[in-house]
Amino acid sequence: MTDANRSPEKIHYICQTYVVTKAGRTGQTGLKIAKQFEYSTASEATSRAEREALSEDCTGADAYMVTEDPTSGEVGDPSFLVRLGNVPELADF
Repeated sequence: MTDANRSPEKIHYICQTYVVTKAGRTGQTGLKIAKQFEYSTASEATSRAEREALSEDCTGADAYMVTEDPTSGEVGDPSFLVRLGNVPELADF
């Protein structure tokens, strides 16, 4: 297959919010994903993350983009547009 016949990568723009999990047996709290929204532009995902981060029930919010190879379904690493509040470490993502 030549490069001309390859499907272009598909870009996904995501807003993802987090909440604190209750302390377990270890007494440590953590973060879990609360909501996830997909948008067609980076600015829409960023705006939603900014709004969500202001919400009382939101601990933190990320807006990021990932590319997907439509042929294989493989998704690349996230490229963060904005990270607000209490969010997971990059290594945990």
